[in-house]
Amino acid sequence: MLKIGLTGGIASGKSLVASRLQELGAILVDADLIAREVVEPGTPGLALVVDAFGPGILDAQGRLDRPKLGSIVFRDPAQREVLNGIIHPLVRKAAAAIVSAAGRGDIVVQDIPLLVETGQGSNFHLVVVVDAPDEVRIRRMVRFRRMSHDDAHARIASQATRAERNAAADVVLDNSGSRQELLATVDALWENRVAPFAENLSRGTCAARDAGHVVSQPRGEWPAQAERLAARIITAVPHDILSVDHVGSTSVPGLAAKDVIDLQVAVADLGAADRIAVHLAGAGFPAVPGANQDTPKPAQPDPAQWQKRFHANADPGQLVNVHVRVAGSPGWRYALLFRDWLRSEPAALRMYEAHKREIAAAHAHDRDTAPYAEAKEPWFTDVAWPLMEAWAGRTGWMPPSYMSSAEGKRGQ
Repeated sequence: MLKIGLTGGIASGKSLVASRLQELGAILVDADLIAREVVEPGTPGLALVVDAFGPGILDAQGRLDRPKLGSIVFRDPAQREVLNGIIHPLVRKAAAAIVSAAGRGDIVVQDIPLLVETGQGSNFHLVVVVDAPDEVRIRRMVRFRRMSHDDAHARIASQATRAERNAAADVVLDNSGSRQELLATVDALWENRVAPFAENLSRGTCAARDAGHVVSQPRGEWPAQAERLAARIITAVPHDILSVDHVGSTSVPGLAAKDVIDLQVAVADLGAADRIAVHLAGAGFPAVPGANQDTPKPAQPDPAQWQKRFHANADPGQLVNVHVRVAGSPGWRYALLFRDWLRSEPAALRMYEAHKREIAAAHAHDRDTAPYAEAKEPWFTDVAWPLMEAWAGRTGWMPPSYMSSAEGKRGQ
């Protein structure tokens, strides 16, 4: 199943997005609704809340007086942590039961107001954030929820900032405009990304890639994207992985590149690489048949030493290559050395960028990416290899060493 984490600040429009996704066919798990259910009269959850905050937070009918409790917790972070410590485990348990009942091809949307604050982003294939400027949200709270300005500001201050939420997002939905504009954006997201992603995930197939070799200017979001993807892999595969490193062109600041995130997953041996294949596929990165060999370099020409397992994205909205290599193997070492050499040597970066642009221009009209990749390969062997080995010798560069699978879970 495709798992989507949906979040957004108070009065951002998250509930409208959740409702629309449900109309389009998603199974909705509403954390707010569950949070209400777990503190209904007679529940263990309500008893725990009363123990923590006293019987004064109940109304005359013995139900939770939410405005009274809110006036306590949204102005006192310590009290808010107490409440969260009671409610969140109960909500997660109930949500997990709903998710476990979903089918292989289902799309499950978990509406979680504090997804970012509670660090749950890596549990999902996609994190969708509904965003609106603070002043817009305050105006909505005052007008439609009859809050005072002070209460509205306190609610916003109790949550993650817009910048923090948006940094955790795979998709940001702007709701600073009209209701119709937001719904149209959600419909397009469903049609162009969510539904195809779910289909690919169910079939265990990679997303189709557009032809062409467009080299983009450097993008500041590439490192954050790689970090989110690495965290997703580590969460899905808690064993057998020694490290997940951002490699390739998008890992080098200032280098123009195709908009493709390359991740290198280090494992102890190819047996581990094969064991984790099903977990990588479940996380959204199915295996690519027939792509399990790097090109041997002159100093280590044995093809057997250059074996790997190659996976790619099922998500049509983000191109990702996942290279699963044995730690200490020539291919693993080459990827890390090449990245660090380019990061440290501006002249090398400029030389490689010029080569990339030249090859991309020559193959701009190819329908297949293979000729482009093959045209670049001699440069890696004949030009880059001796230069970066010489740099490693001058600087004393050494690749990382992993003492156990518990160490070094994520690289930079």
